[in-house]
Order: sequence, then structure tokens, then C-alpha cells
Amino acid sequence: MSSTQTRTQFTTFKPAGFLSAANASEFLERLTVEVTSSIDSVLLVNLEAVEFMDSAGLMALVKAFRLAESLGRRFVICSLAPSVRIMFELTQLDKAFEIFDNCDAFQAAIEQ
Repeated sequence: MSSTQTRTQFTTFKPAGFLSAANASEFLERLTVEVTSSIDSVLLVNLEAVEFMDSAGLMALVKAFRLAESLGRRFVICSLAPSVRIMFELTQLDKAFEIFDNCDAFQAAIEQ
């Protein structure tokens, strides 16, 4: 369902498949662990392998984002599939989240 990769400046969390009501609580649990246990101040959630996301999956991201903010951590998203990007735009969460087109764009931004 997901993988985690730690780099020097940030941790990447990469969920895969469908993020829906069927697995949203498990997804939120994994995100919570990543946010609270990471030694890095930045968590990059790479959604390139996510094929579908419903409102429950989106809400899990919002809750993890709020948790990261409360801990003074940066919560960043990249590589949204078009159908997932539409969800963010319709809910106007694309304005709340820091979203990059891909991992390379994120890395270029943090290296500046």
C-alpha cells in the first residue's frame, strides 16, 4: 500500500493504489506515524502511484497536514494524477497544501 524513503533533508511517503473509505483509517495511521516519527522537518507525500482518492482519503491528508503544522513540520505533496488533482481543486485544497508537479520540482525548490 505504501513505502517510505528517508533522505538527508526530507522523508518521502509514497502511498499506492486506491485511497478511499475502505482504507482511509489505515492510511491516516501510516501518515500519522510518518509525521510524528520522522527526524526530518519535511514530509513529502508522493501520490504518483495513487490511482483514485475519495473524500475519506482526502480527509486523511487534511488531518495529517494539520498534525504536521501543529508539530512545526512541513507537509508537501507531489505528483498528483489528474483525477486526484481535480479533487484538490474542487475543494480548493490546492490552495492550502504545498503541491509540486513531481519530486524533481520539489527537490529543486528545497535546494534554492
